Amino acid sequence: MQIAQQLAAEAVHQVLTGRNLGVTLDAMFSRQRSLTPQQRGMTQDLSYGCLRQYGQLQALLNQLLQKPLQDERLRCLLLVAIYQLQQARAASHTIVDQAVQASAQFKKPWVKGLTNAVLRNFLRQQDVLVKNIDPTDDVARYSYPQWWVNKLRHQYPQEWKAMLLAGNQHPPMTLRVNRRHLSVEAYSQQLADAGIAASELGGSAVTLTQPIPVERIPGFLEGDVSVQDAGAQWAAPLLDLAPGMRVLDACCAPGGKTGHILELADVDLVAMDSDAGRLRRTEENLQRLKLKAQLVTGDAADASGWWDGRPFDRILADVPCTASGIVRRHVDIKWLRREADVASFVRQQALILPQLWQCLAKGGKLLYATCSVFHEENQQQIDRFLQQHADAKQLPLSQDASPHARHGQFYPCAAHDGFFYALLQKN
Repeated sequence: MQIAQQLAAEAVHQVLTGRNLGVTLDAMFSRQRSLTPQQRGMTQDLSYGCLRQYGQLQALLNQLLQKPLQDERLRCLLLVAIYQLQQARAASHTIVDQAVQASAQFKKPWVKGLTNAVLRNFLRQQDVLVKNIDPTDDVARYSYPQWWVNKLRHQYPQEWKAMLLAGNQHPPMTLRVNRRHLSVEAYSQQLADAGIAASELGGSAVTLTQPIPVERIPGFLEGDVSVQDAGAQWAAPLLDLAPGMRVLDACCAPGGKTGHILELADVDLVAMDSDAGRLRRTEENLQRLKLKAQLVTGDAADASGWWDGRPFDRILADVPCTASGIVRRHVDIKWLRREADVASFVRQQALILPQLWQCLAKGGKLLYATCSVFHEENQQQIDRFLQQHADAKQLPLSQDASPHARHGQFYPCAAHDGFFYALLQKN
């Protein structure tokens, strides 16, 4: 447990200094090759959990300190240990003792005593400390930056609290059944026969009651299913595909929606992304599914570098965004994003849309997609585009995909993450 505690504290510290959590953990695990699968799993669990509840944990720690800590790594170790004590998945004395031992790395005589005192005081006063959190402190209450809370409160006067709380939950593990191979009903029976509890969500989506490693998912290696959030599974059906169409999947990596497009229809698909490394993940996904597409490395904001001039009947524009709708899966986003980043993504999206639009055939359809919940990146972006392009019209979506979706905006909820879709047609 101690090594996982130390590594998680270091991972949290790295995120708070601006590094991506996934990249940080991958680098750690590549250096620490002697770690057992259990130690890796615990390190990941502690890192994600601490960052998910970071605002509240920081408010609790502040009450336990007489003055702010100067050593950020020690602060992160204490935050991880407090998170462990809250979860009560191990004996409290073991968690405290191992945190005290881990604090020896800081090589200061007073650190062990401080660590022991802070954590034992937390155990004695836990309920009182939680009650004493300032009810007006949104960062502590919701564990999001204040600007984020303010934005959602303004843009979603009725839903903002539920959206924040949903983003702090553990995400479900949802599968997309490859209906080229078998029906959803047949696959659900396979799961039942394997003793894996699951429920059907409509379309091709099946959610597991408890997440399991992908290697234990029946049919995964054979391409019968893929792991994909239920909200993300609406992109391909909304494209209104038909056999023989020429289709572009722009900003395609890592290829989840790419595979779904090909599962639904025999189309001539070009899958394009600016990151050659991530494009290889798309290729690997297609190989597992036994599907083929033309893979192109290119910048969606500059069609001259990759487009051959042949128009597309359908385009999926899965544009870069703040990813504010998927924070329960990527907990570091809350603390890595800055308010100014929203405007930066908006500018990037505004460059991409007209470039892709010129590649669309007359009468063709473009599906604009983000995994964001911020209006600036979503309907406001579309409204500006429509004002500037007289040959574009926004079509109503085929149906309300979820009770937690309205006008193309999927709110994060128990069933799915937050997404936005807008279907445009060229007159």
